Amino acid sequence: WRGQEGAPYSTLVPSDEVTINYRHGLPVITLTLPTRGERCRFTVKPVVTTVGAFLQDVQREDKGIERAEVFATDGTKVSDATLMEILLMNDFKLVINNKAYSVSPPVKDKLSSEHATEMEDIKSLVHRLFVALHLEDHQIRKERELLQKLDHLKGELLPLEQMKARITESADAKTSRLLWVGLALMSTQGGALAWLTWWVYSWDIMEPVTYFITYGSAMAFYAYFVLTKQDYIYPQAKDRQFLHYFHRKSKKQRFNVERYNKLKDDLAETEESLRRLRQPLHLRLPIQEINDKD
Repeated sequence: WRGQEGAPYSTLVPSDEVTINYRHGLPVITLTLPTRGERCRFTVKPVVTTVGAFLQDVQREDKGIERAEVFATDGTKVSDATLMEILLMNDFKLVINNKAYSVSPPVKDKLSSEHATEMEDIKSLVHRLFVALHLEDHQIRKERELLQKLDHLKGELLPLEQMKARITESADAKTSRLLWVGLALMSTQGGALAWLTWWVYSWDIMEPVTYFITYGSAMAFYAYFVLTKQDYIYPQAKDRQFLHYFHRKSKKQRFNVERYNKLKDDLAETEESLRRLRQPLHLRLPIQEINDKD
């Protein structure tokens, strides 16, 4: 029989040289150390111990072992990261130096449903204890990462905020001037109609004129609705004109509105994550309980 690298093994040792028995629910692997010639027992925790860890334990017991590997029955090498629980499900070959041991793990009795439930409860408890013991360290590391990200985002936003403030001030000033110009035009129109009605012509002549002026204004408001799909409401019209001036000024000064909005969203998300992270740190409560209270 040859290994995965094609190197022949000098001997294929019978399976009784390596035995596996279960004691207190844990597998005990007994084998003969090649250099010392002693039988040695290795108790493994199948859910935690990997093949690599088991082989390291064997080599630590016998310093004369230069090579220790595990192969499947078809000659495929078993990865060191494989859990012993997976390995013990099928027959395998344990290679120590130039000897290949054929190993046949015994069939483990299936746990009763009640025992299996107890084991699952124990695993869940161990997991919760692990999380509880390491949660604070994880939160501190996460808080440090969020603070670094927050400082980075604020550094990128600072020049954009300054540029945005200048553009906003300019757009707001232009919008205000436009509103005052509109008020001045409406006052001039009212004064001109009054002057033509009482001093130049009579109301009989000016009535059709005012009618067509009113009708023309209604047409202008309707055209505004057709173009913008919005009613002509003064606050909305003012905001629309402000945005028009703002984007035109931003284009001239090369202010990237999309990048600014993206940075603002990232900043808000980071601040919210930091707030949620700090809440359980101050109250010493799990995050799930904090969310339930909210």
